[in-house]
Amino acid sequence: MRSFTFYERVSRAFNDYPSLSKFLVVFTVSGGGLVAYAEANSTNGAPAIASSESENVKKKVVVLGTGWAGTSFLKNLNNPTYDVQVISPRNYFAFTPLLPSVTCGTVEPRSIVEPIRNIVRKQKHSDVQYCEAECFKIDAENKKIYCRSTQNGKDEFVVDFDYLIISVGARVNTFNTPGVEEHCHFLKEVEDAQRIRRTVIDCFERASLPNVSEEERKRILHFAIVGGGPTGVEFAAVLHDFVKEDLVTLYPRVKDQVKITVLEAGDHILNMFDKRITTFAEDKFGRDGIDVKTGSMVVKVSEKEISTKEMKNGQISVLPYGMAVWSTGIGTRPIIVDFMKQIGQANRRVLATDEWLRVEGCDSIYALGDCATINQRKVMEDISAIFSKADADNSGTLTVKEFREVIDDICERYPQVELYLKKKQMSDIFDLLKESKGDDTKESIELNIEEFKSALSQVDSQMKNLPATAQVASQQGVYLAKCFNRMEECEKNPEGPLRFRGTGRHRFRPFRYKHLGQFAPLGGEQTAAQLPGDWVSIGQSSQWLWYSVYTSKQVSWRNRVLVVTDWTRRFIFGRDSSRI
Repeated sequence: MRSFTFYERVSRAFNDYPSLSKFLVVFTVSGGGLVAYAEANSTNGAPAIASSESENVKKKVVVLGTGWAGTSFLKNLNNPTYDVQVISPRNYFAFTPLLPSVTCGTVEPRSIVEPIRNIVRKQKHSDVQYCEAECFKIDAENKKIYCRSTQNGKDEFVVDFDYLIISVGARVNTFNTPGVEEHCHFLKEVEDAQRIRRTVIDCFERASLPNVSEEERKRILHFAIVGGGPTGVEFAAVLHDFVKEDLVTLYPRVKDQVKITVLEAGDHILNMFDKRITTFAEDKFGRDGIDVKTGSMVVKVSEKEISTKEMKNGQISVLPYGMAVWSTGIGTRPIIVDFMKQIGQANRRVLATDEWLRVEGCDSIYALGDCATINQRKVMEDISAIFSKADADNSGTLTVKEFREVIDDICERYPQVELYLKKKQMSDIFDLLKESKGDDTKESIELNIEEFKSALSQVDSQMKNLPATAQVASQQGVYLAKCFNRMEECEKNPEGPLRFRGTGRHRFRPFRYKHLGQFAPLGGEQTAAQLPGDWVSIGQSSQWLWYSVYTSKQVSWRNRVLVVTDWTRRFIFGRDSSRI
């Protein structure tokens, strides 16, 4: 039966799209490999910067965490003037976007992890050491961190630092909902995915016992996913495929009792995607028999029931379930909460950094990834300083020529200005000034401070926080590594924008996130892709693009080979249903 399904898929794909399908197969294998090869060469082949100081005065850099941000920083750091110490309770990097695939045996857990020692061993230009421990306290004033061994939980030690890179990620946010910690599965770590995989098989095995009642069997085989974001939707899709393509043939007695429900408090699932993708996903889930309950907020979870409140009328409903997966957002880790209290950020949700990823108030401490957010400077907070800097002749008015001298620095320092112009469909900032002044010829524009404030009064409305995604964390790690690689050079020759509240220029250009698109696998070899330029693609072609991109983004060639092998094995033999 399985062989027939496989060949039927291949035949349908090549019959419907003969040229396209062949191209996509070639693209997946060769294109992904070429991209991976290019990335590997661009990282490992970057020239090291010669040190002007002696080897015995190396600055000590401590990196907390081995997730996307910390690993990207380590892979791209090639300055030999640093002594790097990596501290993390997890001695490997995990490719988290494939965790939903691990939950159902599409990909094996060891295929998406790479030992961190393998990664640091390849850093020939830097002295990097790894220590398996957990940091439980950060002393910013004395530049020390306090750590505890993960081997026995008792051995404690102190590490000094010159620079600290905090990239510890985040924990699951339960919103203090009763019963979630005790009864729900999470999906943030490899261990979580393994537990879910075992629980799915356990549910089918228990439901197959002869002494189980019909009502109890339906409860056991009801899989509830709380959260309609990318992770929850992808898990629902891969679980549906696992059940329909593999488990129904192994458990024929219970196949009709299986039910999958997605509970979302908002009006739609995938609400961060284009509306076309949201509509397609909801329609497809409806056709597949996946029950999507929007406007349903979970208020309590017990051992066998989930209580939800309808957002429209406040009505409480109770759903029996066999397994529940909680995927609703992220929260702050305890060590970050304590650190924020220490530095006066206790009222914030996550660590606040400037545009150079430095923790506000701590020049030698950087934070990146899910544990931090960039506190973008507002234009209106600096409007007087900007005007004074631009008004070179101190005339009290700003001419077009004077404004041209600083316009690039303003757009670089305050990216919301450029976003506001795009929203208003203006070609440049002079159109904004002309609109405010009312002059017909922009060369004749001359603004005083009040008119300048009026012209830029709305630009801060375009400020947005970056999403907590692997893509953001990875780019931040690469950016910060490049800054550390050029630290000495940029101290002498700053390359950043003007300091409007000071003299000279900033050492580095601010961090700018470049969105490269996002995927939403929807099951049945169908994926929705939202790429730059408002381009939306849905279908099998997007699935092959997903295969190619995720192959190329693996951290090593070992991972790439293993992941592709797992996908091939699944196509030919199906998913493994063993409880291990």
